[in-house]
This record gives sequence, C-alpha cells and structure tokens, in this order.
Amino acid sequence: MATVEELKLRIRELENELIKSKQKQSDAEHHLRPKIDQMSAEVVDSNPYSRLMALKRMGIVQDYEVNMCIYYFYDTFILITACSCSDEHYTCCHSQKIRSFAVAVVGVGGVGSVTAEMLTRCGIGKLLLFDYDKVELANMNRLFFQPHQAGLSKVEAAEHTLRNINPDVAFETHNYNITTMDNFTHFMNRISHGGLEEGKPVDLVLSCVDNFEARMAINTACNELGQIWMESGVSENAVSGHIQLIIPGETACFACAPPLIVAANIDEKTLKRDGVCAASLPTTMGVVAGLLVQNVLKYLLGFGTVSYYLGYNAMQDFFPSMAMKANPQCDNRHCRRQQDEYKKKEAEQPKQEVVQEEEEVVHEDNEWGIELVSEVSEAELQDASGPVPDLPEGITVAYTIPEKDGASGETVEETDQSLEELMAQMRKM
Repeated sequence: MATVEELKLRIRELENELIKSKQKQSDAEHHLRPKIDQMSAEVVDSNPYSRLMALKRMGIVQDYEVNMCIYYFYDTFILITACSCSDEHYTCCHSQKIRSFAVAVVGVGGVGSVTAEMLTRCGIGKLLLFDYDKVELANMNRLFFQPHQAGLSKVEAAEHTLRNINPDVAFETHNYNITTMDNFTHFMNRISHGGLEEGKPVDLVLSCVDNFEARMAINTACNELGQIWMESGVSENAVSGHIQLIIPGETACFACAPPLIVAANIDEKTLKRDGVCAASLPTTMGVVAGLLVQNVLKYLLGFGTVSYYLGYNAMQDFFPSMAMKANPQCDNRHCRRQQDEYKKKEAEQPKQEVVQEEEEVVHEDNEWGIELVSEVSEAELQDASGPVPDLPEGITVAYTIPEKDGASGETVEETDQSLEELMAQMRKM
C-alpha cells in the first residue's frame, strides 16, 4: 500500500512528464530556425548575428567570429579567413572567437539564468549548466523562468528555453548539488574535460550560486585545476551585488579574503529561519548578470578593461572597483601552490627596462621674452599662510591655515532694538 508521500511524489513525476510532452509538442508546432554554420555580418532581418558582428565594424573587437587559420607553406605563415581546415598545410587557430569558447554556469537562478541567456544570445560555443533545484512559482519575481515550467529542474527548463533562442549553441546540463563528494568529483571532471572539444577544459567558470558552501566548492575545484573563474552575488536585501575575476595564484581566491561567515566556520544553515526569506529584485539581478557577462565578453574577446572586482550599490548608484592580491597565508593549499607557480613564471619572464624619456622643452629660446608672473605677491601669500609645523624630514604640508586675529575687523555694539526698527533705520540711510 503506497503512502501519501509516495503518491504525491508520483503525481509530481507524472506532471513533469506531461510538461515535457507539451514542450515537445510545442517544439514541433513552432518550427525552430535552422542552425547557422557560420556567422555573417550581412544586414538582413533574418540574420540574428548582424548586430553582434557589427562590433568589428565599430572597432570594439578585432573579430567577433571569423574562422581564421594559419597556412604554413615553405616556412611562410599566411593568415587565411573562412578556411576549410582540410589541407595538410593548414594549422587551425580559432582563438578569441565567440563560438570557440565553452563556459560553465554554476547556479541557474536569478543571476545564472539571465547570464546563460545573454551568453546564448551572444552566440557562445558551449554552455555547461549546473544546478540541483527546481523551478517554483516563488521564482517568478525574477527574470527568465515562466509559470508553466514550475516543477521542472532549472537546468532542464533553461536548456529548453535557451535552445529555442539559439539552436547553434551546444548545451550540457547537470542536475545535482556540486557540494557532495561524488558530485564534486564529477563537477571537476566536467570543467576540466567538458570544453568545446571533448577532453579539453572549459574556458571559464561562472559562479552564480546563492550560498557560501557552493562558492567554496567552486573555489576549491578551480584552485586545484588552475581554472580561471568569475564569482558573482547579490545581497540579501536585494539592493547591492558584485562580480569578481579570480585567477588562481595571481589574484585573491574566495578563501584568501573570506566573508565573516566562512572565516568563523559558521554553518549558514543555522542562520535560516522558517517563514523568513531573502529579498529579491529582478532589477538588481539583471544588473549584476549584465556586468558579469560584459566582463566575460571583454575577457574572452580581448577588448576593454577587464574588472577584477566590480561592486554595485543601488541605493547610491555606486560602482566600486578594486583588485585584490592573493593571500600568502591562504587556508587553501592549492591556492598557495598556485601562488608559488605564478611567482616562478613571473621570475622566468625577462624584465623590461623602463626608459624614461626626457620631456621636450617648448619655446626654450623665448624669442618674445614672455614670462609667467604670479598674480599674488609675496606679502599677500604670507598673510594667507600660517605657521609651518615642525615635521620629520621628507614630509611637507600642502598648505597652512593663517591664525585668526580676534581683534581685527569692525564690530557692532549690541542693541535692544527689534529687527523691524533696525530695518527702518537702514531704509532712511
């Protein structure tokens, strides 16, 4: 005899199967556009990539997506575009092209889902999606997910929506919690071997999770593998957020300068209370997702300045930015190992000598005898300055404050007259 809980679980499974069946039927009714083998800059209504390819014409990127190969013939290298890579003399080098990159998005929630959508619309080569949660009606205050997807796993619902948006992108989904032992091992395997070409690592890992345990798991995996990643987050009050680029060994990892909860080894599960949830605004999550993807594109395509840390405070419209160096006493041993390897690489690099160029003197002859004369005399300058304090050698003050002379200036005697009487006297003057 089945229990009530088992029956409820069976009902949920049947509902999910029904949703999947409806989605397949919807795909058949709404024919997807055919895949596009090569991006084109042709400006026509049917080309989804024309505005992206215009970035080259605007001088933002060198090439957004052009198949480029090096043709080697008699010790001569020739750059060829739109090649077939079939000749034995060709050496393919599809570097810095949007379709050549694979990005892993961990956490397909308020920030992660929008991040995945933006990358899909940009024509990224491959997306790997990791999340263990299901779509709920409580998620509808955010972007991306729709009410009819409630009950589906987030990665499954996201893949269905994203594939409809751009069928040219390759998708790989994993519906599990990366913090468990077995899943963590598999997670490391996929980011180290799940690139666009199977067996090669992904180009970037994006952390869009909402808890410190998952962030530390991503940090541990990326430190061990030497994988570059970007971290993002939104505050519990929903009015601030941040993004951060983490290069193992070079910049501070998540354990180098951990939040208080992580540093104090507090179990964040104990901080949650029944009936109390964090605030959530689609605006803040959209802004953070936009900043994250913009940083991803700048990093992958090599344009602009990549931010190491960029914050966002919606209350004051404040965007702080900074860079944090790795902590030599970091608790993560893989981080310390990466730091040692980075120092060795830096030591092997030849030091570039900085040549200081002498500034060219303009109008040295001064044929017309033109001089710059201060409008302030020495006497006026002394009157506007105060005594110089006794300071150690090498320290000077930018300016001094003159001493106030209480006896100087005219004073007015006190009177018992009212303000109206005084004003009447002034009118008669």
